[in-house]
Amino acid sequence: QVRLVESGGALVESGGSLRLSCAVSGLPLDEYSIGWFRQVPGKGNNYEGVGCIRASDGDTYYPDSVKGRFAVSRDGAKNSVYLQMNALTPADTAVYYCAATNRNWLEGYDYNYWGQGTQVTVSS
Repeated sequence: QVRLVESGGALVESGGSLRLSCAVSGLPLDEYSIGWFRQVPGKGNNYEGVGCIRASDGDTYYPDSVKGRFAVSRDGAKNSVYLQMNALTPADTAVYYCAATNRNWLEGYDYNYWGQGTQVTVSS
């Protein structure tokens, strides 16, 4: 059974940090890349990628909007993926999702397994 479950979302003050977890069941992390996406208020039905980790070698990729602040990592023994978020601002407020793909890890449309999301709210 394939399942991705996010946790760790919270209310945090501007400048703070959070670490989100994605527990993956039914998908080996050496075969499925994992991406983190967020749905930001005012952006409509758009899921902005904020980082991903490649199945084959654990290489990571980040967009400029979060580069240097966010970091994706994985724990093969736990089959879990993490998103460390630092220097948070209110613009980071969103529902954060993890998703999995065995296709193009840099193409958001190729992610076909999704979790339910976890709310991150950054206050000013």
